[in-house]
Amino acid sequence: MTIPQSKSYTAGHFELLIDGHKTTTYLKSVDGGWAKANVVDDPVGGETNRIKHVSSLEIDPLSVEFGLSGSAHILEWIQDSWNRKYTRRNGQISHADFNLKQTYEHWFYDALITETTFPALDGAAKDNGYLKCKLQPERVVTKKAPGPTISGDYNIKQKYWTPSAFRLTLDHIDGLEYANKIDSFTIKQGIKKFYTGTHRFPQIEPTKIEFPSISGTIALGYADGLLQWHQDYIVDGNTRDPEAQMTGALEFLSPDRASVIFRISLDQVGLANAAVMPASANADEIKRVKFELFVGTMKLEIPGALGLA
Repeated sequence: MTIPQSKSYTAGHFELLIDGHKTTTYLKSVDGGWAKANVVDDPVGGETNRIKHVSSLEIDPLSVEFGLSGSAHILEWIQDSWNRKYTRRNGQISHADFNLKQTYEHWFYDALITETTFPALDGAAKDNGYLKCKLQPERVVTKKAPGPTISGDYNIKQKYWTPSAFRLTLDHIDGLEYANKIDSFTIKQGIKKFYTGTHRFPQIEPTKIEFPSISGTIALGYADGLLQWHQDYIVDGNTRDPEAQMTGALEFLSPDRASVIFRISLDQVGLANAAVMPASANADEIKRVKFELFVGTMKLEIPGALGLA
């Protein structure tokens, strides 16, 4: 029987730094960010044999899922990306063993944010909320680097954000602040890859940014304004774009709902659909309306008083 000479490393111990800033004590997951080769399969004349070889190379996006504690700098990076003030960041992922001793470092350079995903919001949710971002680096380096013990500074502000504490508002539409659910949504930053000169990996440049629709549900008892908008805007056509479009905000609140942690301001908002959800006889549940709002632009606003440092 062969006895292993080295111990395996645990998958649950890792740490992320971006431009020297520790992202969060509550880093939930990291994935990707590795170089890969694209393989082509070419025929050889009239022969049946074929030749496989490497053609272009690229780097997979790096996905990170994190809480609010210690995330002010990454929220500002997202904010700049949405405002088309593109900045590139460098960072590292430190992997550790069972004793939290650093074993490997995975460095990435000149990364752009390509996706930001907000979790589903639900008034009945009990878990903490996490943001998920995809980063596209231009260059990566992995090396074995035994080092100090990884650790994080506990920050109580992580407990500020729960997916059950939110508020959706629109100009001139009363009652929408009582929406009980908002579906998960993702803002996407397009990129273009350029293979230049003798560089092995492509240069990346930002292109268009795509803002998704916001969909959710609200109790029928609070949906009078929403359904009237549906009648005027979609059914009768009494109001037309762009005059019919509105501004609003999706606010993420503290658990006591007394303060706003951060908000997403919404502009050029129109109604794509509103409908009473399917009903069943004798069902012991609240009758609700499902709605979908298309959004022209979004801006992330971070109140300075809370800091989220």
